[in-house]
Amino acid sequence: MLKIKQAEFIGVYVDLKLLPGDNKPEIAVVGRSNVGKSSFINRLANQRNLAKSSSTPGKTRTINYYQINQEWYMVDLPGYGFAKVSRAEQRRWGQLIENYLSQRKQLKGVILLVDIRHSPSQGDMMMMDWLIHYQIPVLIVANKADKISRGARPKYLTVIRKAFNLAASESPIAFSAVKGDGMDEILEQLQEILSL
Repeated sequence: MLKIKQAEFIGVYVDLKLLPGDNKPEIAVVGRSNVGKSSFINRLANQRNLAKSSSTPGKTRTINYYQINQEWYMVDLPGYGFAKVSRAEQRRWGQLIENYLSQRKQLKGVILLVDIRHSPSQGDMMMMDWLIHYQIPVLIVANKADKISRGARPKYLTVIRKAFNLAASESPIAFSAVKGDGMDEILEQLQEILSL
């Protein structure tokens, strides 16, 4: 199984032309603004402050690069669906995300982070359609699993699975950044995606 022994922050980008050019494989993390992408990245990397999390959703307005084991990049894309920014700004982020996902040759797969407590948002559904259209491997992670009891998780995961129209064998992974639930499954899936 994939082990993350080392992780470092590489940089912040607003222009695709300036992204790292060393051809290492990339895994992008996408999700709505308040889904907990920073906490997810920090837990996965086993570092407290690698990705800066904020009490203000929508703080990530750039493409943030983290190098893992000096072998591949985890790429944090701007969160979507946050209302407190102008429409022009939302369009700019949307364009940035879309261009990255459709043009980046190093992209091996995407982790789509959703909140386990809620049905996927319109933004989540659009993102999923988009990834299917571009045939990008996607791993759906249902974050904040510590907020509901273990016994209730399957019910919530079924709601998400049906919303995304997934087969029974393609259930999202319940994950908790607080307790680390789901870590092994995610690392296993990441290893599979990276080896494609």
